Amino acid sequence: MQNNIAIITARGGSKRIPKKNIKDFLGNPIISYSISVAIESKLFNEVIVSTDNEEIATVAKQFGATVPFIRSAKNADDFATTADVLLEVINDLENSGRHYSNACCIYPTSPLLQSDSLQTGFNLLIKENYNSVFPIVKFGYPIQRCLQVDDANKVSMKWEENLNKRSQDLQPLYHDAGMFYWINIEALKKEQKLFTSNSGAIILDETEVQDIDNLTDWKMAELKYKMMNENL
Repeated sequence: MQNNIAIITARGGSKRIPKKNIKDFLGNPIISYSISVAIESKLFNEVIVSTDNEEIATVAKQFGATVPFIRSAKNADDFATTADVLLEVINDLENSGRHYSNACCIYPTSPLLQSDSLQTGFNLLIKENYNSVFPIVKFGYPIQRCLQVDDANKVSMKWEENLNKRSQDLQPLYHDAGMFYWINIEALKKEQKLFTSNSGAIILDETEVQDIDNLTDWKMAELKYKMMNENL
């Protein structure tokens, strides 16, 4: 096994979807899917959940994760970055004598995440000596042809020069899939951020990805999960 740690970041305060990180997703708390895929991947010496919430900590332990520290109040507010949270965990681990080379931050609402994606991301991190690697997904519609609306609801092209261009002639553009970040720990300490000037990406299909910010997103994630696991 490589000298890797998985850190699942699960804050307790969720305003749009109450108790989002432990809400039932097709029979299990949604965080359990992130824990399970991390364990099943066999890529990690330890799978840790960073949380400020005792209920989340209890659920995390039930599904096989460890919760060696409760997150500080400073890193549990709306202004703490993911990098802040990871660095706190890494610092606490090192103070207890546990040192790792690479960390993988996995988000707790990633039920579509597959172990193959974690493996592919790790391989790219090591092979290309990147500081970090994360999954991205292509925009479903070319954003170069996006529309804008003024206060009077009048619509216009944001970039009129693209009005008559064919979609296939426009550069493909992508966005963060919001599932995980592999990162070299020494690089994280130095740069204090996850997306650096030396970051790589793996490209996922939009059927494998679903950002979950509201209940409509939640239902879409359930549909995609069922599609990926047709026996459900």
